[in-house]
Amino acid sequence: MSFQAYLDNIQAKTGRTPAQFVADAKRRGLTEHGEIIRWLAKDYGLGLGHARAIDHVIRKGIPGGPRRKAPK
Repeated sequence: MSFQAYLDNIQAKTGRTPAQFVADAKRRGLTEHGEIIRWLAKDYGLGLGHARAIDHVIRKGIPGGPRRKAPK
């Protein structure tokens, strides 16, 4: 499954875009891998693979796209 397919599946399941997850993580002050994974599992029911994909977008940006600094 491609990275984009993961993001598409996450959006279909949650109704949220990657940009919305990034904004929400920033608002909550989430910057560490473990805390982001726990938040996504608890609040959105995402499994580890899908949560890791969103974690990657939050902390590093979309692969092949511009790099992102971790939210502060």
